Amino acid sequence: MLSTSLDDLAAEISLTPLQAVGIPLAIVGAVFLSVGTQFQHRGVGHFQGGDQRGAALGGKAVLKMLREPAWVVGTLLLGLAIIFQLGALAFAPLIVVQPLGAVALVVTALLNARLAGIRLDHRTVRSIVLCLIGIGIFVFIAAIFAIERPIRDQQLLTVLALLVVALGGLGALWWFFRSRANAVFYIVAAGVLYGFVVTLSKVVINRIISGQFEWLTVVCAVAMLVAVLAGSYAVQLAHASGPPDLVIAGLTVIDPLIAVLIGVTVLGEAAATPPWAIIVYAGAGALAVTGVFQLARHHPQIRMPGAASEEDE
Repeated sequence: MLSTSLDDLAAEISLTPLQAVGIPLAIVGAVFLSVGTQFQHRGVGHFQGGDQRGAALGGKAVLKMLREPAWVVGTLLLGLAIIFQLGALAFAPLIVVQPLGAVALVVTALLNARLAGIRLDHRTVRSIVLCLIGIGIFVFIAAIFAIERPIRDQQLLTVLALLVVALGGLGALWWFFRSRANAVFYIVAAGVLYGFVVTLSKVVINRIISGQFEWLTVVCAVAMLVAVLAGSYAVQLAHASGPPDLVIAGLTVIDPLIAVLIGVTVLGEAAATPPWAIIVYAGAGALAVTGVFQLARHHPQIRMPGAASEEDE
């Protein structure tokens, strides 16, 4: 009876063994993301953590970072993270592998505690468990129902139009409120832009593999590069405004959220998902998001905006 049930479940899984290779690649990429972010934060040591508003990185600061070994090492590690993530996207649907980036937050929490000699309390451990359970359920359901379809030109134009709106909106907000912008703003901006980077990367990879390398693919590649540059600058400003744990906590929520929303609503990767599974998606995502924010709130190495002022009072 049990064997029959397992066989029936296996028959329902839409993820092929080759596509499943994307899962460990995404996890390894998340580890590189975590460690690379730690090193980059040290390189942007011109500013210390906290809720520093109006942080800026001019030409001299950028040149200083380029001469900083920790920042260079961090950038190389982030480059490896991107390579592994692109490899994962080449094998598996976006909504399967992208949520696994939240593993970086867990690695960051454990790594910081280890380096600082701090024991994780029960609230932190509970937050990590919530995060892992939510991610595990989401990826498991996605592995069963997620599908990949040929991406039509109209879908690409929709993604590009949304990116233009995002760049314009974030740019306008930054221009008018840059003197008051804090780490949370830069993290949200970077997360939104990186969500588009992941989506466009998936699009470009799929079209190259299918032999559809034409003008629209080139436009997508250029748009992806613009989003990478803008998002990377926002990340550096986030490092200049707050601690690395907060940066990772924000990115691992917003980046996958944007990418998965685009994958579901525009690319149709959840077209074969039944209504009950959509509800499970939402519940698992909410559980993971709760764990992430609880971890960002309770981890002893994280100094949330306003914490410093509260401690000084």
